[in-house]
Amino acid sequence: MFVLETTRKMHNVLPVTDLFPPSPFRQTYPIVLALYAGITALGASPVIPGFHAKHPLDEAQQGAVLITELRCAACHEGSSPSAPLSAPDLSEVGSRLNPDFIRKFIENPHSNDPATAMPDLLGGLPEPERKEIAASVTAYLLSLGKSEPTPDPGPAPQDGSGSELYHEAGCVACHSPLEKAGAEPLKGAVGLGHVGAKYRPGGLADFLQDPLKVRPDGRMPDMKLSRQEAELLAAFLIGNEAQKPAAPEGGEDRIAAGKKAFTELRCDSCHAVEGNKPALASSKPFAAMDLNAGCLSEKPGSAPDYQLSAIQRTAIRKALATKPSAPKTADAVKMRLTALNCISCHQRDDYGGVSPDLDSYFHSTEEALGNESRIPPTLTDVGWKLRPDWMNKVLYEAERVRPYMKTRMPQYGTEALDGLPGQLHDVDQREPFDFPPIPQAEDRNVRDAATELLGDKGLNCIACHNYNGKESPGMKGLDIMTSYQRLQPGWYNEFMLNPAKFRPGIIMPSFWPDGKALRADILGGDTEAQIAALWHNFSLGRSARDPSGLRVEEPEITVGDTAVTYRGRSQVAGYRGIAVGFPGGLNYAFNAQTGALSAIWTGKFVRVGWNGQGSGNFTPLEKAIQLPQDVAFLTEPKDPWPLAPIRSKENPVNPDPLYPRQHGYAFKGYSIGENGIPTFRYKSGEVSIEDASHTLSIDSKTVLRRNLTFTTKKATSIHFRALTGNIETRAGNIFKNEDISLTFLQSKEGASIAESKSSAGEAIVTIALPAGTSKLTLDYAPLR
Repeated sequence: MFVLETTRKMHNVLPVTDLFPPSPFRQTYPIVLALYAGITALGASPVIPGFHAKHPLDEAQQGAVLITELRCAACHEGSSPSAPLSAPDLSEVGSRLNPDFIRKFIENPHSNDPATAMPDLLGGLPEPERKEIAASVTAYLLSLGKSEPTPDPGPAPQDGSGSELYHEAGCVACHSPLEKAGAEPLKGAVGLGHVGAKYRPGGLADFLQDPLKVRPDGRMPDMKLSRQEAELLAAFLIGNEAQKPAAPEGGEDRIAAGKKAFTELRCDSCHAVEGNKPALASSKPFAAMDLNAGCLSEKPGSAPDYQLSAIQRTAIRKALATKPSAPKTADAVKMRLTALNCISCHQRDDYGGVSPDLDSYFHSTEEALGNESRIPPTLTDVGWKLRPDWMNKVLYEAERVRPYMKTRMPQYGTEALDGLPGQLHDVDQREPFDFPPIPQAEDRNVRDAATELLGDKGLNCIACHNYNGKESPGMKGLDIMTSYQRLQPGWYNEFMLNPAKFRPGIIMPSFWPDGKALRADILGGDTEAQIAALWHNFSLGRSARDPSGLRVEEPEITVGDTAVTYRGRSQVAGYRGIAVGFPGGLNYAFNAQTGALSAIWTGKFVRVGWNGQGSGNFTPLEKAIQLPQDVAFLTEPKDPWPLAPIRSKENPVNPDPLYPRQHGYAFKGYSIGENGIPTFRYKSGEVSIEDASHTLSIDSKTVLRRNLTFTTKKATSIHFRALTGNIETRAGNIFKNEDISLTFLQSKEGASIAESKSSAGEAIVTIALPAGTSKLTLDYAPLR
């Protein structure tokens, strides 16, 4: 009783309000989630974390964001100009969540998950009826699952690694720091006090590793966690509170009653189940709504109860006061950045940025580079700064150039970001600018000047910047050679003239103060010519010469008694290449951007730009047999096969920025197993694939045996572009060109070849997959 009474007093003294006008950073306040076992947390209004940062939205715009975040358009047609957000997919909810939590949550959402956006649909019913309906809907949801729960990864390590990952990766931007038991959560943070009761440990690890599978709306983004990291974080969040799932009360009658209630309560207006999309809006359209009744009334009664605060209800009414219409592009950008809470890490114009409460959680491995190495970059003029192709890489493909920054850039997915790159480009774009082409007769002189400026006898840019995949001899700042690939020339030109104008406090000096060159002896001291020369040098990519003072040694990686894996860029495996070397001298490369085993070579392994996973580049030390680098698998046949866009200096913008994502491919990471052998995990549509290769000797020749494991809920087919070139086919399962022979090993069980064809210089194999898990084995035998 003491705890409950204390809680009530705290709640009354410090009322929760969830919308604020723009203002400086907020002070913290106590939110009690769960003080002792058995004491449920107080209900709270839905939390939009971005509303508690330094945001730029007026009251009506905040209301419009709430309408989107609460999915009002799922029931009320016309209440939002955009389609409603996807709610969590409940098809496999039983494999993730504890059944007892599901039941309690349906019965009373806000008592079990404070500040949830899920409305209470049973508030107008007597308690016995609430309990009965909740139990029946739970039984129905549990009946949908076809997957077995993922095994418990075990207790949390006691070395603090889970806490370190949580507090450094960026979780604290939306969730409060959790360093001290009972610490007060920050205002506006999404609480985690219910997680121990909600999730099965293995289910939480699954969710953390691939949250967009369950929540495609991106409100829990993908933090690019490895499986080990996901299990580590799950163990940290659940701690010792993991509960053994209670045996659900099933039975056909109860399941049928639950399915009926699920439909009658219109749960299917928001949630996808059994492979079905949410139902169309079925409640009163916007034009017929009473803005003081139903969900917007102080006591909703039998209507869905979101536990809206008075401020939230007023904001929503303000947004609905006139017929909702698409906001202006500049306003749409502000609303999206606030809704996704980008502004908790990034500043744009006069809003957003890391709050003083969180500043100490942003770290870098290169602290000497200053705040630029630990604080995410500003988004002011980002649509003018970044090439559209690069922005798509960052937002959709997890591209990064700051490996020293410990805070990770979340991946929100296509639904959450739809249209945002184009909006930023439209809002921020300025007059077109480009450097004039370099006459051929002057090319050598311009290259020499740029190389001198970059080196230790010039402006010494390499003292702080890595260069072309090679480490700086000093601080390891971002690779300066990526400038041409990332930046638009107009922004680059102005930044070089005055870096501090764009990043106040940056340690990079101005080498052309007031437009005057510090090195008057290079290119006649012509500022424009010097900056243009550097830009021309950056455009040369790997062919650019190394400047004086750079560490030019490129270490060779050798293979010992176990397999060796190295990540980096490569001509044989693309921007997300992974090289794997085996004892005995057979090696291969995997393109993680497309799911293709893209090269094989025999002999020495690789030379790398520098030691450090994923930081530089690798080059095979022997001539590699090049295999297709395009998307390797398709669940829907396409003719012709969709090939990766080809870019060049003349055409640097990717005409298909979502390739290969739009063809269903998604890389899910990899793990290292016995003898150092990696297993790659990726998806093609709804088919999950595990891909592991090892070497073996057949007829005194070493071959690469590739084991593919497919998992699919229902029987289907998948199409595999296996080989290109002048192809010879034998027996329907052997494909051979002048460099390599590829053999599919037939099996009576599991995956099988349904059809194969080799024409137009490519071999495409259709693989029949039964429901569940099946396997297919391939042997790659080099012929040279």
